[in-house]
Amino acid sequence: MQNIAPYLSAISTVLGLAFFLGIVWWSWSTKRQSANQESAELPFDLPDEFSKDKS
Repeated sequence: MQNIAPYLSAISTVLGLAFFLGIVWWSWSTKRQSANQESAELPFDLPDEFSKDKS
């Protein structure tokens, strides 16, 4: 029971890696493809700030 710290460290590392891989898998899933495409186009949908024909 005295040497439990290495086991807790290993378990937390494995859990952290599992959560990270789960988030990566979720973000690259085909269900999110339309949301990712929409987010990628957001900067181009903004109006131009420095257009020459301002009123």
